[in-house]
Amino acid sequence: MAVTIKEVALRAQVSRSAVSRTFTDGASVSTKMRKKVIKAANELGYAPNILARSLTTRRTKLIGLVSNNFDNPFFLKVFDLFTSGLQDVGLRPLLVNLTSETDPAQAAHMLRQYSVDGVIVASSELPAIFSKAFKEVNIPIIESFGMISEDTSDMHCVSIDNKQCGRMAARLLIKKGYTNIGFMGGPENVSVSRGRFEGFKEVLKSHPEIQASYSYAESHTFAAGRKEMLRLLKSPTAQAYYCGDDVISIGAISAIQSTGLSVPEDIGIMGLDDIEIAGWENINLTTIHQPIQQIISSTIELMEAILEEPDRYPENRLFPCYVVERGTLKNQ
Repeated sequence: MAVTIKEVALRAQVSRSAVSRTFTDGASVSTKMRKKVIKAANELGYAPNILARSLTTRRTKLIGLVSNNFDNPFFLKVFDLFTSGLQDVGLRPLLVNLTSETDPAQAAHMLRQYSVDGVIVASSELPAIFSKAFKEVNIPIIESFGMISEDTSDMHCVSIDNKQCGRMAARLLIKKGYTNIGFMGGPENVSVSRGRFEGFKEVLKSHPEIQASYSYAESHTFAAGRKEMLRLLKSPTAQAYYCGDDVISIGAISAIQSTGLSVPEDIGIMGLDDIEIAGWENINLTTIHQPIQQIISSTIELMEAILEEPDRYPENRLFPCYVVERGTLKNQ
């Protein structure tokens, strides 16, 4: 049986209200009283019932961490940092997998059943209609690692400038001397893919001498990147490709090498994210570094602020990225 407040109060020889105040954030209790209660609680192995307390405070401190990117190594790192970061500030992450969920209303209903205090959508692929559904049932929400668009302009968003990343990639490929370059993005209907493509295409408008092609992988996965590159290899290819992310890029490299070609001698490849595997010696991927830790820390800070001020005006925070040159593009 779980130890009760009554038992702790008897052991510490104090009132039950004194025990309750000791374990309530911000409650008034003397240092002497607190030490007595904590000592008794430790001796008995008492731990406060957070769920029971939430009935009184109307705050569960549960934060829904929602995604559908569970097959992407980049987001496994994101989930690791988010869960530990939320716990460090006294919030409790509830990891929610919406990979097979197609009904935004059902997803919102599920999160309301869990009485989450807020939702962080940590995804590059989840349609904006899900975020809107959460917002419509008055759950504070932050879009993290997504793309600010007309559909999410009235929501809090912490991410990178995907258009700027597209510009950076195009400029680097041109600087490297490539005259025929390709964009091989993630799913075409995903906002981050569109943003990266728009930035890439924008630079090429000023370079009519550069030949360009555009295609999309089915998902942000190794298999999808490999499949799309194998398709492209059936026809004359570009000299170099800017891919939707590092995982797609690594799939593309695998496809190129499996057909007897080499990177960067025959085809150059460039990614985005700078995940750990991108720096492995056998990968050595030139990519664009995304500041994961800064984005996550900023998202958690913003969530804390929203919980204190639910009517806070929607805020967009964009973090700059930078190129990490390794060995998958030729030298100038």
